[in-house]
Amino acid sequence: MITIKTKYIGNLLTEAIHVKSGVKLVTDAPIDNEGTGSSFSPTDLLAASLGNCMLTIMGLACKKHEISMDGTSMNITKIMASDPRRVSEIHVEFFMPANKYSDKEKAILERSAKTCPVAYSLHPDLKQVVIFHY
Repeated sequence: MITIKTKYIGNLLTEAIHVKSGVKLVTDAPIDNEGTGSSFSPTDLLAASLGNCMLTIMGLACKKHEISMDGTSMNITKIMASDPRRVSEIHVEFFMPANKYSDKEKAILERSAKTCPVAYSLHPDLKQVVIFHY
């Protein structure tokens, strides 16, 4: 079954529709590549996919181990390279709530983040820098 339907709508914009939910997502080329910056670029979505996947897998681990991570936030930084133009690094910085996590809980959270499906799907040359602040 089709997961996403996408069309080019002009002026470097695309519109993707998640088939099951009908949710729409528009992308724009980045400003440094002739876009207007009006929305996420495709490479922004790549970086967001990594961070969001990490949070999701951490959430699953928290359910299983009865750990709370409600209120966790993150900053994601995408670093581009050229020849060829590509994402060379993604930095994901987690800001955990002021819970008193045990060393075991921290290990569960960090291992979950670093072993998410998107992290495993990215080419090994793409550097993933993951930092946790407790």
